[in-house]
Amino acid sequence: MFLELKSIHKSFDGQKVVENLDLTLEKGQLLCILGSSGCGKTTTLNMIGGFLTPDTGTIFLDGADITTIPPEKRPVSTVFQSYGLFPHMTVLENVIYGLKFRGYKKRQAREKGMRYLEMVGLQDYANSAIHEISGGQQQRTALARALIVEPKLCLLDEPFSNLDAALRVKMRKELKALQRELGITMVFVTHDQEEAMLLSDQMAIMDQGRLIQMGSPEEIFRNPANEFVSSFLSLSSLRWEEDGTLLKVIKEP
Repeated sequence: MFLELKSIHKSFDGQKVVENLDLTLEKGQLLCILGSSGCGKTTTLNMIGGFLTPDTGTIFLDGADITTIPPEKRPVSTVFQSYGLFPHMTVLENVIYGLKFRGYKKRQAREKGMRYLEMVGLQDYANSAIHEISGGQQQRTALARALIVEPKLCLLDEPFSNLDAALRVKMRKELKALQRELGITMVFVTHDQEEAMLLSDQMAIMDQGRLIQMGSPEEIFRNPANEFVSSFLSLSSLRWEEDGTLLKVIKEP
C-alpha cells in the first residue's frame, strides 16, 4: 500500500482523540475522511502531515516510515482551510515559494509556476496581489502551491469550507479532474457527506476517534456497516455513470 496507518493512537490531556486507527490507501487514489466535528479526522490528517506525532502507531508512505519525520522533510504538501497564502506576495510568488528550497533558479521557478497556474486557470492572475483575487482563486493558488513541489501525497483540510455553495460544486469538479490528470494521491478531510461521495475513490467514516467503515462511496452507500453510518450519510439516492463515476447525490428530505 502507498499510504498505511497502523494502530494509530492520539490523546490530548488524557482524552482519546484517535484510537486504534488502521487505514490504507493505494497510489493515485483520493481518500475522503468524513465525520462530524470532533471525530478525529483533522487530527488524523495532521499526523499524516507531521504536524502532530502519534502517541503510538506507525505511518508509512511509499514504503518508508515517516512517523517521526518533521513536516518540512516529508514528501507531503498540505492545503489548509485558511489557505495560508502570503499577503505580501503575488499569486505567482506564492505558488513558487517552495521551489526556492529545492534548488530552482528564479527563471526555472517562474516557468514552472506559470505551468501550474495554467493548470488551475490562473495564468492571467500571476502578478495579482492576493487581496485582488476571489476566494475561489485563492483556493486554486493554494492548491497550485501544494502541487508544484510534486509531493507524493497532498493533504486537504476542508479547503472549500469558506466558499459559497455554487463555487464549492465547481471547485469539487476541478479538483477531481486535476487529481486524475496528475495521478496524485490525496487525502481530503470534510464533514460534508455529498462532498465526500462526489470526490472520493475511497471514504473513511470516523466517529469518536474510531474508523467505523472504509470503502468506495458505492460500497458504503449500498452496505453501511451499521446504523450510525446509514444515519450519518442521510442519502436517499445516488446516480452513477456506466464507468462508475458518481453523477449526483440526492439527500433525504
